[in-house]
Amino acid sequence: MSTQVISGYCDPRFEQVADVLRHSLESKFEVGASFAVEIEGEMVMDLWGGHKDAERTMPWQQDTIVNVFSVTKGVTAICAAKLIEQGHLDLHQKVSHYWPEYGCNGKENTTVLDFLCHRAGMFGFRDQVPLDDWTNWGQFTGMLAAQAPFAEPNSIQAYHALTFGWLVGELIRRVDGRTVGVYFKEEIANPLGLDFAIGLDDSDMARCAQMLMLDKLPSISQLNVLKYLPDFLLSKSLTNIKAAVSRGFNPIAFDDRAMDNPNFANTNEWRRAEIPAANGHGAASSLATLYGILSNGGSRDGNEVLKPETIELLRTVHSNGPDMVLFGLNYKFGLGHMLNAPITPIGRNRSESMFGHTGIGGAVVFGDVEKKLGFSFFNNQQHKDLKLYETSNKLAKALYSIL
Repeated sequence: MSTQVISGYCDPRFEQVADVLRHSLESKFEVGASFAVEIEGEMVMDLWGGHKDAERTMPWQQDTIVNVFSVTKGVTAICAAKLIEQGHLDLHQKVSHYWPEYGCNGKENTTVLDFLCHRAGMFGFRDQVPLDDWTNWGQFTGMLAAQAPFAEPNSIQAYHALTFGWLVGELIRRVDGRTVGVYFKEEIANPLGLDFAIGLDDSDMARCAQMLMLDKLPSISQLNVLKYLPDFLLSKSLTNIKAAVSRGFNPIAFDDRAMDNPNFANTNEWRRAEIPAANGHGAASSLATLYGILSNGGSRDGNEVLKPETIELLRTVHSNGPDMVLFGLNYKFGLGHMLNAPITPIGRNRSESMFGHTGIGGAVVFGDVEKKLGFSFFNNQQHKDLKLYETSNKLAKALYSIL
């Protein structure tokens, strides 16, 4: 394997998969990336290459870490699942049992499950949130606790792009006393030696790859035309998309003020904060290992991440249907995990053995319990619209053609 473009280890059986990564970097479609796959407890690929910066002057190293955005939700959900397993959280208990201040203004009957499968109706903030201090946890959770939902809890599926982390994270803090970042570090990352964190130390800043974000969030802008077409001309799926686009929930959930600043994720303030829906940083090998463990029984070297029955709960369909934030497209959600994700490898070919998450920058992580596999692709160049997950799709296609 040539080391001029990519470095690391690749089992000879998977050279054609490595070639996909190599081509994505040689063609300059990707600026920098890391990619790892674990199968049945063996790391068969752990690769990295390209550059950390837009000028392509800083090589991507083995210890380079990068923001993976919503892939962080899966990690946060694993922490919550561990607390459910231990009896500290009950999926069907009202949130107000653990967080009394939350039970007001139409949110009284919201359950823990509603938080974990995007059915709480709390996908954004009604008042503008100051974005100059991402570390002010109480500011975000206090505003969410006080406000009314955008939809009656459990009435619609609507992706909680940013608020998921503060909602689930506050539950974790209320029952355990630790923040999500500290809980994950002490209970999962350190015992397993995972290079992944929610909230970075100052000593980690120099290892970060620069996120090269578009001036505007990727979207399916051509869908806006549906707003002007009568329902009788549309299929059921297009009617769902029209309804979602017409409601205008997407910019509320993603908060255009933050996300339309292409450099927001490159500040030390963002990296230092704990934003459990969106600012996990790490190397691809870390989550290939974690999801490899979860897809192969849940334990490694005496360290139990989750029991098999909890893993089944994690990847059980808890919400299924058109998502009113994600353009009315059909998504299935387990506990904080996507069980299918349009235009990504997750759930392709109607697979029911995959569970994972995607990130708005292009990162994709999933486990496959049938193949006992963990797949992790991290990159730093965000792509437009349908090209957002092009590299991960090609990598997964090449991988599964061999398995």
